[in-house]
Amino acid sequence: MLPPARLILNIRPEKKAQVKISSQVSSFSSKLIHWQRSNGRHHLPWQNTRDPYAIWLSEIMLQQTQVATVIPYYLRFLRHFPNIGRLASASLDDVLAQWSGLGYYSRAQNLHQAAKRVVSHYDGAFPAEYQAILRLPGIGRSTAGAIAVFAYGARCAILDGNVKRIFARYFGIEGYPGERKTEILLWQKAEELLPGEAKASNSGIEAYTQALMDLGATVCTRVKPKCAVCPLSFHCIALHNNGIGRLPVPRPRKPLPERETALLILMAHGRLLLEKRAAKGVWPNLWCLPEMPVGEDSIEYCARQFGMGTRPLPDIPPFTHTFTHFKLRIHPTPVQVISSPSVNEDLTGERMWMTPGEALKAAIPAPVGRLLRALAPSQ
Repeated sequence: MLPPARLILNIRPEKKAQVKISSQVSSFSSKLIHWQRSNGRHHLPWQNTRDPYAIWLSEIMLQQTQVATVIPYYLRFLRHFPNIGRLASASLDDVLAQWSGLGYYSRAQNLHQAAKRVVSHYDGAFPAEYQAILRLPGIGRSTAGAIAVFAYGARCAILDGNVKRIFARYFGIEGYPGERKTEILLWQKAEELLPGEAKASNSGIEAYTQALMDLGATVCTRVKPKCAVCPLSFHCIALHNNGIGRLPVPRPRKPLPERETALLILMAHGRLLLEKRAAKGVWPNLWCLPEMPVGEDSIEYCARQFGMGTRPLPDIPPFTHTFTHFKLRIHPTPVQVISSPSVNEDLTGERMWMTPGEALKAAIPAPVGRLLRALAPSQ
């Protein structure tokens, strides 16, 4: 059982609930602010700056991706596109190439579209108002709040996966956080627990927001949380009711559907053929190995689709690539081109011949990169 809350105040009965909530908010936020200043992360590449572009970029990259993975991509991307203007004027191919390997490529496309909008609608200056930030492509409620806090000191709430986990455990909130009614409750908590009304310099809003991120990433982790060093452990309902392993309630599990495809590795003079994917669907706008229906004869398919004479090369074992909503069983199908009117031409538009090394520098899906890295040393 939780220890009883103590409010040693002489107040009128009708004000008790209000004071209790105020006391809880003050205690919750102050503990986190104090903890973050002593124990939080302070030297990440996107910290210690008010540059909204650098903060925006980091927040987009950190969506569904861990900090350690993001850091090298973030530094490389920022070197290549040091400001919004450079990003907006770049080609989508260039943007996707710098993003290649980070996954969830719609983030990069939205980033590029948002940069163009900032240039066209705001003269290249990232908007400071929360609602204006929220209207930019690829920016949701939590991301807009984080940008507003760190770039402008605004008093805004965040609710990413880490924060949902903290609130679900601390308040003992049942229900999958992705369900609408549970998410509404979590957002209510996020808004209620914000520290004081003053600007960030006085309220500690930046330290508080960073504390939520740090606590979820380093202490209140999904598995093996470090409850012994958590500043919120004394009043954590999940901890006191042995519910840490149960909360937050996981997504209702459904078996992922499985699909199959064959990826053609068309080799000619040390180069291979890549095709640009459509703007919608799997791997939008990325350069990919040509797809072929599983079970098709590769020799006949290449002759019919590409006008190429080919012969089969040694098999490469199939492997599975998992997306959020399905699994894709990939059958690599290597063939040697022995005659083709286009092998010695520099194709443009939707098809291009590249060496494996050149292709690895282009915007390619992760499983294609895996295949190319296996091919590159032998080329």
